[in-house]
Amino acid sequence: MNKELKASAPTDSEIVLGILNNSDIALKKLYTTYFPMILQLIINNNGDEDDAKDIYQEAIIVLYNKVQTGEFELSSKLKTYIYSICRRLWLKRLSHMNRYGGDIRDFEEYLPVEEEDVEKHNDRDIQFDKMENALQLLGEPCKTIMEDFYIHNRSMQDICERFGYTNADNAKTQKYKCLQRLKKLFFQQK
Repeated sequence: MNKELKASAPTDSEIVLGILNNSDIALKKLYTTYFPMILQLIINNNGDEDDAKDIYQEAIIVLYNKVQTGEFELSSKLKTYIYSICRRLWLKRLSHMNRYGGDIRDFEEYLPVEEEDVEKHNDRDIQFDKMENALQLLGEPCKTIMEDFYIHNRSMQDICERFGYTNADNAKTQKYKCLQRLKKLFFQQK
């Protein structure tokens, strides 16, 4: 396949292959090709453009994760799959907002979506929120040490110099203590 996707609408397999290869072009094509359909679905079912963007983003993350883990099997048109995921996510959001009247107006065919796929995505979001809360509760210097090492990929030597530890081993010991506190804070949350 060319490094660039065709200027016309890409095929489903081109998009999936592009996602597998972390192609920004494939993701952009995915957004421009199917977002208008999702915008119509959300606007015609008690939502607005921001809701549509949020739901579409979540659906793309579900698709991306399934493709990257090798769990994705294209058994329908990609358009139908994305619509189905968005539809399921939107129904769930409507029911949480008590705006769900029992039916949704559809403009595309859709597939029953595995609740497991949506739940995995929601569980991951909950875990990220819990980790963010735990990091906020951690306090300094632990919070910065964790972020420097795990998010910014700074070396122990850099952290040692930044915080004035006598050597990298002392910084490593402090990081370990901070990590233990972070784990405790994480698992104490409900």
